[in-house]
Amino acid sequence: MKNDIVPYLVKRFLRFDKDQPFIFLSALLAFLGISLGVTVLLVAMALMNGFDNEFRKKLTIMNYPLTVVPKFYGAVNENLLIDLQIKFPQLSFSPYVQSSIMARSGAKLEGGYIFGVNFEDEIKVNSVLKEALIDTEVKKFSVVVGKSLKDDFNLYVGDKLMYIFTHVEPGGLSITPKIKRFKVAGVFDSGLSAYDKAYSYTTLSSLQAMLHMPSNQYNGIHIFSSNPHADIEKIKAELPMSVTVKGWWQDNVNFFAALELEKASLFIVLMLIIVIAAINIISSLLMTVMNRRGEIALLLSLGATTTEVKKVFLYLGVVIGVSGIFAGVVLGMSSIWVLGTFDIISLPKDVYPTTTLPLDLSLKDFIMIVVGAFGIVIASAYYPAKKASEVDVLTVLRNE
Repeated sequence: MKNDIVPYLVKRFLRFDKDQPFIFLSALLAFLGISLGVTVLLVAMALMNGFDNEFRKKLTIMNYPLTVVPKFYGAVNENLLIDLQIKFPQLSFSPYVQSSIMARSGAKLEGGYIFGVNFEDEIKVNSVLKEALIDTEVKKFSVVVGKSLKDDFNLYVGDKLMYIFTHVEPGGLSITPKIKRFKVAGVFDSGLSAYDKAYSYTTLSSLQAMLHMPSNQYNGIHIFSSNPHADIEKIKAELPMSVTVKGWWQDNVNFFAALELEKASLFIVLMLIIVIAAINIISSLLMTVMNRRGEIALLLSLGATTTEVKKVFLYLGVVIGVSGIFAGVVLGMSSIWVLGTFDIISLPKDVYPTTTLPLDLSLKDFIMIVVGAFGIVIASAYYPAKKASEVDVLTVLRNE
């Protein structure tokens, strides 16, 4: 019978008390607060992970998983390309020539880069171009532009677009920039407005001719790898001293560091919702202790141990908190499913890499949220439970 006293008292103290309705209301507010906090945390972390993954996916494509470039100056030659293709047959390679340019249409100017590529090789390392060039043939001095540039300049396939190159050539008593009109052969859409404005693609021979480069020399080699973090070390070991290889993440370190910091800050701020809700658990349990001082003293005088009394109020806090966490998990996962399944919220595509909410809750974040909330609940229930076990039996019974 003695072993049943703890669950019995927990059930009894959880009931609605007409004489002290505020105690029940405080416990209900704590339950709702914890549920809301867990729900918001789950949805927020899923959103942060979703945006992070979308940006990583898009940037991996447009920055290429790996790129072989000269260390200081010079060019990458065809012999190196053939050597890498022999040593790494599982990878896809696409040599390129690059130049900074100004695109001009009427009075509008837009700075960026133009890449000269072999499109048969390039579509193997760039899925965005592959989608854009279905049933499209890019001829010499034709160009594939991004959707943002097309919209800004009001271009159509077949239009002419002027490119002003930063490379200059002598002209009489002065030097003038190279200018060439390219025919728009296609439009790609990466989902990243900055890249769609800045990047243009033409044939390798076209740009080599414009820059007076030999046909067997390039500015670099784009490489597609499904595991670039592992392959970068293998490729680096095979390269001569004059060239190096870089991964897409190396150009975006600060960006993803900022995303991680933002995610950590958001987690801490939203966890404060659960902390505030936990204060209601403390107040509710302390009011219960004050209201039940006579019953606690009587239990202790009849043989109940201080450990059993402490367990009663600790379990009370745990029941309120864990039920709130469970309800929050159900609501959070349901919200994630609804937002991910139905197109409720649309995002501007010129700002975000996707028009729908990307949601991806990782197991690590889920465990951190649940464990963190449970730890707060235990900590908030401990102090009232300790105060209940320290009730002075003689003083209480004498006064009551």
